[in-house]
Amino acid sequence: MADLEVFLQHLDKINGIDSLDLAKTLNVDHQKVVGAIKSIQSIGEILKVEQRQHKKWELTDEGKTVAASGSHEALVFQAVPPDGISQAYIMKNVPNAKIGFSKAMSAGWIRMDKSSEGGPKVFRKVESIDDLVQQCLVKIQKLGLDDITDAQKNEYKKRKLITEVKLTSYFISKGEHFTTSISKPHVDLTAEMISSGSWQDLQFKAYNFNALGVPPTCGHLHPLLKVRSQYRQIFLEMGFTEMPTNNFIESSFWNFDALFQPQQHPARDAHDTFFLSDPASAHAFPMDYLEKVKKMHSEGGHGSQGYNYDWKMEEAEKNILRTHTTAVSARMLYKLAQEKEFRPVKYFSIDRVFRNENLDATHLAEFHQIEGLIADRLLTLGDLMGVIKEFFKKLGIFKLRFKPAYNPYTEPSMEIFGYHEGLGKWVEIGNSGVFRPEMLLPMGLPEDVVVIAWGLSLERPTMIKYGINNIRDLIGPKVNLQMVYDNPICRLDK
Repeated sequence: MADLEVFLQHLDKINGIDSLDLAKTLNVDHQKVVGAIKSIQSIGEILKVEQRQHKKWELTDEGKTVAASGSHEALVFQAVPPDGISQAYIMKNVPNAKIGFSKAMSAGWIRMDKSSEGGPKVFRKVESIDDLVQQCLVKIQKLGLDDITDAQKNEYKKRKLITEVKLTSYFISKGEHFTTSISKPHVDLTAEMISSGSWQDLQFKAYNFNALGVPPTCGHLHPLLKVRSQYRQIFLEMGFTEMPTNNFIESSFWNFDALFQPQQHPARDAHDTFFLSDPASAHAFPMDYLEKVKKMHSEGGHGSQGYNYDWKMEEAEKNILRTHTTAVSARMLYKLAQEKEFRPVKYFSIDRVFRNENLDATHLAEFHQIEGLIADRLLTLGDLMGVIKEFFKKLGIFKLRFKPAYNPYTEPSMEIFGYHEGLGKWVEIGNSGVFRPEMLLPMGLPEDVVVIAWGLSLERPTMIKYGINNIRDLIGPKVNLQMVYDNPICRLDK
């Protein structure tokens, strides 16, 4: 408060003053004066403050060098002895010789003889020079004057020796409640003040009811969880029912065999699948259904030739970390087939799956799959494409492409691609198709029932929506927690 009172005592002697002039008078930095003004303003109407804008010319770094050492043209002139010197020497040894040589020639200070032996030679045309450029820049630097001609201003500005800067200052005068003695206003009204009545003689700081409160310390949902909730809400809006997905560990039977995926398929190799060592095998299967699956693989049926190989129980019993949530769909369809009368269903699930992938910008060994299926009569591939387009339309992704593909358990099959604006390319975001009769009929579903299904990625559409180029920046140990904090709300375009 002592510094502020010194400031006010000086102002008490005059009617008003600019903060720049006050800083010079008190011999302090201008920003310190501005800080004092702001502090006094926060107390009350002690001062009247009017903001002002000033323009002034200042030397650039190059201009400061010229003011200290001389202009470029003067340095060139000084480098020329009375008997002359080669132009090559000047260009090599004098700083900024190119512009200095040009300016010295234009001023008539030097001349050049191109007929000299050994190359062009430079001679003086005058005995001495008056370096007006340096003199003018020194004047601006020391005295703070800008009373130079417009032609000089334009020339020096063009040569980048000076630059015009804007300064903000404040004209201050006495306010309605001006005083030279100030005290810090009280913030809290205490019980002692009320009981003694001292509060009547005290000055309190005004409450700012428009000020924002301190944000409460809290956790923040990861973008994946927020986008996941959006996916779930969209599915529910479209009339789907969520499937239970609480078993990360599946037997190879439900993960592969029930989906009519042959036991020799490359996806069942160790380099694509995580196998469990303990417990290594599963044993509880619906045996009548298992026998039908075995027969469909080894012998075929219902017009299919199957795969004609020796189906082995020990392969089906192997426990794995599920490679897709389609295993959940197989369980739900089998459960549906056991009901007395078939009823159309629309199922979805969102949960983690595991694949022995090499990590890169678009692949992880652990990621999320969004599984959806519709079981009804007379469904077609067009229904599948329409449902997927409508789903992504609700999500705000309109650029979609479908590409024919092969899946052991769907025919026809399609890969789904979405355009990533950040990467500037199409990124695969899902797979889809119509479940094969070889998968559905052993379950006991009616022959005229068609099941359309799809498996979508959660991470890649999230990357598209958030503009993330590397999937490892979205999930895993490389995640920037500040990114999670800065995205407290998930709002997807719809």
